[in-house]
Amino acid sequence: MSNKEVKAALKSAREAINNKEFKEVLKHCKAVLKLEKNNYNAWVFIGKAASELEQPDQSQAAYRKAVELEPEQLLAWQGLANLYENTDQWDFKDELPSVYQKLVELYAKTDKTKSYDMIKKLSDIYQSDREYLKVCLAKVWLQLVQLKEEEGVDKKELVQLLQKMTHLLSDCISDEEQDNETQQHLITAFEKAMILTEPVPGEEHKKLSADYIKCLSKLPHEESKMKEACQSMSSVYPNQTYPLEVLCSHYLKTNNMDEDAVSCFSRLLEMAPNSGLGHLGLGTKALLEGRYKEAVDDLEKVSSAVGWHSLAEAQFKIHRHSDSAASCSQGVFYELRDKLLRLKLEALVRSEGEQAASQALETFSQLLSELEVSNPNLPQGLALRGLAHLAEGQLQLAEQSFLQATKQTPDSGEYFFFLGKLYWDMGSETRKDRSKTHTHLLKAAKLDPHLGCAFRYLGHYYREVANDIARAQGCYRKAFQLNSGDAESGAALVDLSMGQGDMDSALTILESVTEKATPGSAKWAWMRRGLYYLKIGEHQQATADLQAALRADPEDWVCWECLGEAYLNRRSFTAALKAFGKAHQLQPSSIYSVYQAAAIKQTLGKFKEAVDEYLQITTQQDYVPALKGLGECQLSLAKSLMEDCRDGGAIDLIQQSIHNLFRAVQLRPDLSCLWKLRAQVVVPTLLSGFDSSTQDHMLNQAQTLKAGERCYAHALKLMPEVASLWYDLGLNYYHQATNSPRSTDEHQNSLNLEKAQQCLKKAIKMDSGNYSYWNALGVISMSRGLESYALAQHCFIKSIEVEPNNVVAWTNLGTLYLKKDNIELAHEAFKIAQSLEPLYVNCWLGQALIAERVGSYDTMDLFRHTTELSTHMEGVKGYAYWVCSTLLDKSNRDSDLYRYNIVQMNAISAAHVALCKYTERIQSDPDAFIMLGYLNEHLQLKRQALQAYQRSVELLQSSSSSEVLVFSLGSCARALCNSGQWDEAVQVYKSTPLQDLSDLVGLALAYFRAGLYPESIMYERALAVTSNEKEKAYILTALALLQHQQGNLDSAKTLLFKCSVLKEPISESLLCLCALGLVHSDATLAAAALTELLKQGSASGGVVEQRCLLTCSLLALQGNYSSVQREASRAVHSNPGNPSLWALLSRVIPQYYPRKAQGGAVAGHIACLFSMTQGKRALLFSGVNQVACGRHTGEDPHRNALKTMQKAVLLCPDDPATWAGLMAACHTENTSCYLSGSAPCRHSLEHTLMSVVSEKVRSVEEMERPLTQALEGWVLQQAVSGLMQQGQLEQAEALCTQVLNVSPEQPAVMLSLTQVQCQRLLMADGGTVLTEQVLEQLNKVIMMNPTNLGAWHWLAEVYRSQGLLVQAVMAYRQSLQLALQLGAHSFQIASLLRLALLALGPCMAGVPGNEWKDLVMEATTEVLKLGSSPMALLFQALLQYVTKMTARETRRLLERSVYVSSDDFPVTVVQVASWYLLRHLHAKNDQELLNVLLQHAKMNGNQRLLDFYTELTSSSS
Repeated sequence: MSNKEVKAALKSAREAINNKEFKEVLKHCKAVLKLEKNNYNAWVFIGKAASELEQPDQSQAAYRKAVELEPEQLLAWQGLANLYENTDQWDFKDELPSVYQKLVELYAKTDKTKSYDMIKKLSDIYQSDREYLKVCLAKVWLQLVQLKEEEGVDKKELVQLLQKMTHLLSDCISDEEQDNETQQHLITAFEKAMILTEPVPGEEHKKLSADYIKCLSKLPHEESKMKEACQSMSSVYPNQTYPLEVLCSHYLKTNNMDEDAVSCFSRLLEMAPNSGLGHLGLGTKALLEGRYKEAVDDLEKVSSAVGWHSLAEAQFKIHRHSDSAASCSQGVFYELRDKLLRLKLEALVRSEGEQAASQALETFSQLLSELEVSNPNLPQGLALRGLAHLAEGQLQLAEQSFLQATKQTPDSGEYFFFLGKLYWDMGSETRKDRSKTHTHLLKAAKLDPHLGCAFRYLGHYYREVANDIARAQGCYRKAFQLNSGDAESGAALVDLSMGQGDMDSALTILESVTEKATPGSAKWAWMRRGLYYLKIGEHQQATADLQAALRADPEDWVCWECLGEAYLNRRSFTAALKAFGKAHQLQPSSIYSVYQAAAIKQTLGKFKEAVDEYLQITTQQDYVPALKGLGECQLSLAKSLMEDCRDGGAIDLIQQSIHNLFRAVQLRPDLSCLWKLRAQVVVPTLLSGFDSSTQDHMLNQAQTLKAGERCYAHALKLMPEVASLWYDLGLNYYHQATNSPRSTDEHQNSLNLEKAQQCLKKAIKMDSGNYSYWNALGVISMSRGLESYALAQHCFIKSIEVEPNNVVAWTNLGTLYLKKDNIELAHEAFKIAQSLEPLYVNCWLGQALIAERVGSYDTMDLFRHTTELSTHMEGVKGYAYWVCSTLLDKSNRDSDLYRYNIVQMNAISAAHVALCKYTERIQSDPDAFIMLGYLNEHLQLKRQALQAYQRSVELLQSSSSSEVLVFSLGSCARALCNSGQWDEAVQVYKSTPLQDLSDLVGLALAYFRAGLYPESIMYERALAVTSNEKEKAYILTALALLQHQQGNLDSAKTLLFKCSVLKEPISESLLCLCALGLVHSDATLAAAALTELLKQGSASGGVVEQRCLLTCSLLALQGNYSSVQREASRAVHSNPGNPSLWALLSRVIPQYYPRKAQGGAVAGHIACLFSMTQGKRALLFSGVNQVACGRHTGEDPHRNALKTMQKAVLLCPDDPATWAGLMAACHTENTSCYLSGSAPCRHSLEHTLMSVVSEKVRSVEEMERPLTQALEGWVLQQAVSGLMQQGQLEQAEALCTQVLNVSPEQPAVMLSLTQVQCQRLLMADGGTVLTEQVLEQLNKVIMMNPTNLGAWHWLAEVYRSQGLLVQAVMAYRQSLQLALQLGAHSFQIASLLRLALLALGPCMAGVPGNEWKDLVMEATTEVLKLGSSPMALLFQALLQYVTKMTARETRRLLERSVYVSSDDFPVTVVQVASWYLLRHLHAKNDQELLNVLLQHAKMNGNQRLLDFYTELTSSSS
């Protein structure tokens, strides 16, 4: 057939297709194919016809043939696509995408629209069927984008296409891993879309950036692009947290916790403080670094499964097991369920030890049921149940569970390990059973070669059971290689290596761990390396490693003890003490930490604290080191007490030390140091010179030393080559020889000295370089009995050669020279010793002895210096001797040497304190007790002086020194006199020979003070033995006093006049004569005697005070009261440093010049500052002055009468006057409260204070009894006045009645009772007129108290209240006359002022006549004659105001009381005068002067006057 035929056949076939005659189509096409087998159209037509005839396979074959013939022709591909689309056959569907892909390529060249349609169909196929590769979808969309780009479409449309493409591809890769090509296409699409998207920043760009980051976060290999994208988005959108969240999630998934990660977590929390991812990241970081507490704080803010798991793990690490279990329960409903359940199980197992067994079982059952539900795999449930039984202690049930688990899963190494570990934990029997422990552990290791715990327990087995160290090391090494965090395996491996001596390997392992360890981890490695360095002496490195170990576990008490050891070895005692204290706090039962703390305190010299620590140990058990340390500390404390002369406490401590050391020796008799310590305990008492003969001990000194000798011998048996033991034994023999009783055989003492010498020589042979041995040999050689001075000198020089700075040897050498009377060499030796050690007391004592021997003035000063350095017995006695000698020499009182040695150096008190210590230790020295008594007398310690003298008498009665005994008896009798024991003093004086003048005078004084006046004639016998005129004058003065006491006044005067004409008159006789005149009111005699006394020249000390007191008394007797204060002030100005004169000034002012009471208070305060002795009494005087001037707390809360009196009571609680003063101060306070309108704070104290005064009065000496009785009466009156002031009249009356029932004959009390009863009558019914009988009875009571000035004032007030003014005037005049007779200056003024006030009343009321006016002028004039008186001036001004109100004289008189200083005039006087002056000026309408007055009132704060002026002007207008 020709070509035309082929075309005709094809044409016929096309027509047949159009006519749907498909069979015809087949015929025509077959005919064509016969002619042309490769005819493209024929095959296409056959495909079409076969497709229509439902012959898909034939149609596919035809189309495929056509495609093969012409692959670039569309027709066959279109037909093939139609066939695949219309035929529901799975293999056709698989081929369809490739056909679409070809059509896309072909249409892209001809028809873009059809190409887009093919791409859409292709995309739909890829999206609907996930079996296709996503890379095809990516390629299709990229082709579409490429076509659009070629077409030049708008950017927005391209962006939309790219966004749709990224959305489709992102959805496709969300569930499964994507191939790398597709991922690259997706990334390319995102990058193109972000480049084309506008604007930037913008919402569309932000969303696209977030999608891009989300896509990259799903691609692990695109980490760098993801970080870059996050950083880019963060820079463009800094407020967006999404990129940081993605980065944080990435770091958490990859477990990357570098600095960038931490920075990212921190930045996220800064932007979003509640971000769970940020807290989860920081918490995870802290968990990895071992900062578990910080991890818990962060992870508690996270609510995800990972967060709950991490939180539970952190809580588990810090042993909060219950919290860990709770956290696991929170997260068990999320992912990580298996891990959470396992961790919960482990936490509950650990925490069950703190819960009841029933609760534990219930918890485990619940947990297992949950696990069985979540884990249908039975072996796991069985394993967990086995763990639960194991935690409950039910080992058999646990074994059954593990066996069942291994049967069901025989290839699980973990279950076999559980079983092997169970057998290991069952005990030693199952451990040794090779078929159980070893077999199962070995099988576990074979099944799971990476199971490190199995190798670890195999190591345990080989080490503890098989004793195969090599295999154990291999197993531990394997376990450690598998898990470098296995602390137990690593520790065991290191321990075995160290045990085998392979320190290099062990150190290599430790260093490899510590180099990689983060802070707070690898505790076992740090601790072992620290112990290694501690062992080899590198303490600084050991300290650093042990501190690193403690960072991992601060609660490890063993590690704290090791750290304490490291600190101790490098001499850091304080740090070591804290470390051991922390260890003891963590483990109170650890004895070692307590012992080391005590040892450190002992090293630091804190012996008391160390004793307390040691006692904590020894009370629990007999721990020998603690007993030894306790004994040493008690011995050290005893030595310190000995140095302070507290011998009783020292002996008690020594006894305790002996007891503790005896316990230690019983436990360890093989320790030489214990025997040495037992022997050394006796030495302190011997070296101190303690007199054991006066103490009640079981052993005396000799027996104690013998016991020490035996202890040293025992120690030498144990360690015979120790030189110090021979040295100590030699000293023991020396003490036996020198401290032996006098009755001891001299031969025995010499023998002991020879033994001591031999022991020291042996010690020197063993150790000739010890200077102490040479020195001791020298001391022994110069002892009495050997007296080998040449050898001693050689030894001392040898000791100095060995140790040039040897103060003891130089001092001993000086002592040797002094003993040989070589003063110059001794001085040089002591001088060198002083330069070497200025605080060494013995060299100063040697210099003092040299000074005493040569008669130097520095002797006393040197002895004083020895007492300041230390309490040395020889120095104390020497100093006391020189002080007493200086005091006995009365001729040197004014010398500079006396003032320096005695006064400035406070020698009496210093010698007294030192001598008290001396006599407390050495109680057999009578001379010391005599000196102590003498010093006590100087210090006015009467009872102590008497005790000292009595002790000296007791000691001297058994001695042969009769002269000293007589002196001691005389001193004892004198002390008895000073103590008021006159009868006993008489008996002691009678026991003396009575040949000495002092004894005769003392006996006469004792008779006199005992009231035996006839026997006191002993003074006449003493007069016969006087040696000079001065002694005779003193005795004559004493006889004069005796005559006066017996009532022979003329004889007394004669004797005193006789004294004044002697060649050596004494001032005391003139003092007595003056006092005699004062007592008997003989002013002439007193003045004459005082004149003669003042002629004797200037006085000093106490004589000045006596003369001032006599002068003041004479002036008061003469009625010159103002001169009393001036005389006292003159004496103070002449002697401003004399506290007694200040006290005297403070005493006389309130009595004779009360206007200056403030100055008197200041004078008393100055006396207190000068001298506490005078200040005690001056404080009372100061308080009385403050009462006199009305100084109360409302005026001055700090300096007032109450405060001062309280201080006086505190300082002198036995003085009744201070309590009376306190009562007066309280009354002043109450009075000020009444005046101010406030309630009194100190009421109802009258009975209490009155009782105290009565009690104190009973203990007063007989001589002061009259004064105290008067004081007691005053106190009663004060109490009654206080009760009356408070309105408690019934209590006041009851108080008076009670006193009268006890002592009816007391007129003063009767007066008080009458006053109270009268007050009750006057207050009854609003005021009662008293009858004549009552007034007469009042007069009788007053006449029973004729000298009571206050009673006359009270009677006058009663008369005034009854309107009987004439009788009141008579009463005041009577009190004035009585005051003149008694010389009561203050009562004179009070009587005159009261009289003037009484008379001023009728004048103010306008009573006619001049009688009352004249009386006012008369009384005030008399007051002004006695002294200035603001009140008198006010009364005169008021009288002038009443008489001539508008006169110029009225203004002048009132202004005298207004424009004055507040210190000179009382405020009340100024205010009253101001009121009347205001009225005067207002009446005269003198506005200028009114303004001056008002301005003055404003300046002085007189608001009441201003108010009064306002009312005055308002009423007048």
